[in-house]
Amino acid sequence: MKVTGFTFLRNAIVNDYPAKEAILSVLPLCDDFIVALGNSTDETSELVKSIDPKIRTIDTIWNESIREGGRVFADETNKALAEISNDTDWMIYIQGDEVIHEDYLPLIKKEMEAELNNSDVEALLLKYKHFYASYDYLAESRRWYRREVRIIKNLPGVHSYRDAQGFRINDRKLKVKLIDAYIYHYGWVKPPKGLQGKVRNFNQFYQTDEWIEENYPVQDTYDMHNADRLVHFKGAHPKVMQERIAAANWKFDKDLTKETPKMNFRRSVLQKIEDLSGWRLFEYRNYKIVK
Repeated sequence: MKVTGFTFLRNAIVNDYPAKEAILSVLPLCDDFIVALGNSTDETSELVKSIDPKIRTIDTIWNESIREGGRVFADETNKALAEISNDTDWMIYIQGDEVIHEDYLPLIKKEMEAELNNSDVEALLLKYKHFYASYDYLAESRRWYRREVRIIKNLPGVHSYRDAQGFRINDRKLKVKLIDAYIYHYGWVKPPKGLQGKVRNFNQFYQTDEWIEENYPVQDTYDMHNADRLVHFKGAHPKVMQERIAAANWKFDKDLTKETPKMNFRRSVLQKIEDLSGWRLFEYRNYKIVK
């Protein structure tokens, strides 16, 4: 069974993404790894090339004129995907702000082996933990997607969909198996000024400059209410993240779980149903769970 990892990166250092940690977290599962390196203005390229000999890079130029639903992210993902050899069986996709905890690697490998020859399963669906502002807090509400496809069979027609949140085969959803493994999403772990910068940078691939300046003017503060609901994280972070977390130079002196306001009535009712039953009504699913 051959496994290839892949991702796309640009300005990971400037944007303070744990790109090195993301790649290292899945390398034990991979025979090789492909990175589409965008036209960065920082040392992202040098960082990636220093990680491991398994990694092969391709240089790309982002089309910054695309501001339609973040489609440039899917375009860059597809450039890396196109470099994967035909003899690869499984592909592991990891974004530059995502990390898989080492505790889940044996399970993931077991599931890939078990479903390798099962044509009814085209991908594996992973669960998510979204860290917000601090490494001590999780954003848990209907605003945050709770599952996504990150492990895919190397099948004809597979491509990144919309803004690279998931994948499809031609125009249909993938048939997936939900497994009990988590992606730790760290893209929103930043102090207020950093969160403000993230939102401005992120929206340049979705909105016009005028819209960004009107809705997210440059400032040193950020409205933490965007998280909707925060809870304390009581588990352990992946080992590859320990050094980064220890070096974090900000600390909140108040409980962020008390910073978030009450949800509107509809969202509050739907959230209550989910909390009691585990069912997320009206959830968007870019996949079809088959087992």
